[in-house]
Amino acid sequence: MNENTLRFTRIFEAPRQLVFSCMVEPEHLTHFWGPTGVTTPLDTITVDARAGGAFTTVMVNDGDGSTYPTSARYLEVNPPERLSWIEDHSGMTVTITFTELGTRRTQVDIEQTNVPAPMLDPAAQAGFLTSLDRFETYLAQHAGAHR
Repeated sequence: MNENTLRFTRIFEAPRQLVFSCMVEPEHLTHFWGPTGVTTPLDTITVDARAGGAFTTVMVNDGDGSTYPTSARYLEVNPPERLSWIEDHSGMTVTITFTELGTRRTQVDIEQTNVPAPMLDPAAQAGFLTSLDRFETYLAQHAGAHR
């Protein structure tokens, strides 16, 4: 494995279509996008979920109000199986695969390639993992409504 590649796997107790939709719909993303300690206001999220389409967010630090804009271009949008994008500022490519494990569980495999050195730091990875924790909490609250 390339040293600038990171892989994460998480299993969510939610149907695959819901998990995929949460990753491309601003109304969902606003609730969990970013690590613990940041908020991503709905009016700062734009998603054009198609190959070549843009994806932008602005995360706001809950403590000091500093902002972290992100923009990316989708390379692949294949609902509800795969999403891939390249970040404009870093050149990092993110590929997410959604695998159905029965009707109520979804395995999410995230591969980040060409990862910038600061994001390889264990503290940065820990922050990223808190965003997956936030996603898991959000899905747990909403999966029941999609039975």
